[in-house]
Amino acid sequence: MKTVGIITEYNPFHNGHRYQIRKARELTGADFVVTAMSGDFVQRGEPALFDKYTRTAMALEGGADLVLELPVRFATSSAEDFAACGVALLDRLGVVDHLCFGSELGRLDVLEQTADILVAEPDGFREELRKCLAAGYSFPRAREMALMKVMEAGERRSDDNMLSSPNNILGIEYLKALKRRDSRIQPLTIRRKGQGYHETALPEESKAQFPSASALRKACQDAFVSGTFSHETRVPVFPDDLSLLLDARLLELFHQGTDLTTFADVSPELASRIGRTLLDFDSFSGRITQLKTRQLTYTRISRTLIHILLGITAEEVSLSRSRDYVPYIRVLGFRRSASELLGRIRHSSLLPLITKTADAKKLLPDQRDMDMLRQDFHASHMYQALVCQKSGRRMRNEYTRSVVML
Repeated sequence: MKTVGIITEYNPFHNGHRYQIRKARELTGADFVVTAMSGDFVQRGEPALFDKYTRTAMALEGGADLVLELPVRFATSSAEDFAACGVALLDRLGVVDHLCFGSELGRLDVLEQTADILVAEPDGFREELRKCLAAGYSFPRAREMALMKVMEAGERRSDDNMLSSPNNILGIEYLKALKRRDSRIQPLTIRRKGQGYHETALPEESKAQFPSASALRKACQDAFVSGTFSHETRVPVFPDDLSLLLDARLLELFHQGTDLTTFADVSPELASRIGRTLLDFDSFSGRITQLKTRQLTYTRISRTLIHILLGITAEEVSLSRSRDYVPYIRVLGFRRSASELLGRIRHSSLLPLITKTADAKKLLPDQRDMDMLRQDFHASHMYQALVCQKSGRRMRNEYTRSVVML
């Protein structure tokens, strides 16, 4: 029996994701597709457009057999930590044979060359990186420039947009994580189809089959604002829905005298900038614009604000890294036909498999593990509060909600 894994957000699930699942199964000959998916907050530092159970149902309907939740501690982290956590989860299941990811380049050999350099960090790369950072470039841009220099010097094939294309970046991070773990999981990349990742207008007819997630999120927001969005069960959540919660959280923390640098990814510079603009009340996105600099990118600030809002500390992140990222397997949904896969995971994995939250305390005797799971619950309850406020309807919470089954 073969299993292929996909690390994903499905924000929202679309035809490109359906295509990836189909091709992953076809190219690997896999019997099952398991996805490790962000919960209610995603890696770009925002709430997901739809709640995790809605997105789980979409994924199962689109061909996935099992959907697992990435802990929010790393689902909202850097690309490196996001990938490392996803790979750790799939690897520790003990049943995954292949990892499939999309990329703009579609060339596994070139992506692996790049991953090799970034894992080894040879002297030439480190020196070029130091020079670029000293010149004032942000870390992502400095790393990209240093990498191009090293690859060109070694007469290896490079791509000018290698580290500025989001799916390439994540793909390289997946490869780095696999190499560092010496994992038996074999990587596979599928070239991304349709619109570019950042395109926000719905596509022309030639690309209509594969619109980007960014375009779909924008279309949903436009429809919601105009009053034309209508769905009985799906209520979208947008970043600026967090505005009041963030203002209240920041005011409370400053009132208590809390050092913001205790939260994950909050540098002293950013903490100082937040303090200076504390009473310049604005929307969530407006806050980010206030704080943005050449070195502090929009996405980096967005992630740090989410960490502050959810109470994710640098100490917690460091502790979880040292303990191999994931201490449990949280099931969000599965196909009934995947019972054999669940049985194999129970037999092969040393991690507890959580399908009922009522069993969590018994399955997680280590308080550190239970604290991590409670943090996932807290994030989802905050998200559910937003949905209830927008819809006027109550939602089942993390203690009363069952996994999705098809």
